[in-house]
Amino acid sequence: MKPASESVDPEDAIMTCVRSFYGAAQQDQVLGPIFASTVHDWEVHYRIVADFWSRALLGTERYKGHPFPLHTKLPIEPEHFDRWLALFTLATETHLPPELAEKAMAKARHMAESFKAGMFPFADAQGRPSRLPA
Repeated sequence: MKPASESVDPEDAIMTCVRSFYGAAQQDQVLGPIFASTVHDWEVHYRIVADFWSRALLGTERYKGHPFPLHTKLPIEPEHFDRWLALFTLATETHLPPELAEKAMAKARHMAESFKAGMFPFADAQGRPSRLPA
């Protein structure tokens, strides 16, 4: 059930959304193994990601990092972004007020496209995105 915008603390909604997304992602056949091998303290991870979304959606100053370099080290492929977006869409639509969900999804789609372009700047012999030239 979608929360009413005026009755929900946006910070609480963001943390609930983050926890919901990662709960689903940890169980996901595509994303789960990546998170299992890279996240070692989930409570710390939740706080960092919630701080990121708080900055992106509410303009707070808690997150000061740069997520792109961290993601370049992960064993991910272009198709992982589609799965990430699908699970993130479900979490935002379920847990964020409509105006924040819309803003979060616009940011998430932009990040997915930007990360894919930066991480897979080449095409392989079959024309698929690649980290290395053909």
